[in-house]
Amino acid sequence: MSTYTIIWETVKKIPKGKVSTYGQISRIAGLGENARLVGYAMHNIPRGSSIPWHRVINSKGMISLPKKDGMYQMQKKLLQKEKIIFEGEKIDLIKFEWTPKG
Repeated sequence: MSTYTIIWETVKKIPKGKVSTYGQISRIAGLGENARLVGYAMHNIPRGSSIPWHRVINSKGMISLPKKDGMYQMQKKLLQKEKIIFEGEKIDLIKFEWTPKG
């Protein structure tokens, strides 16, 4: 299984209404501190995929895409649709960060 596939399979486990950080996904996937690699994997998700890419944010609790990018607004809307609350541009990671069981 490719590294990207391992990352994508990990992202698929994030439940609706929760988020994860790039670094957390890297650690859960067994890739150590490799947040940047997770970012590359998110950028390369195949078109039409069901991977919930929008649930992956940065360690500050913010969307990493540029605000002027239409994808920023799409990600924010998808998260809000899942009842994730933004305080300004931040998400409260204590409240909304996914904690995998086991």
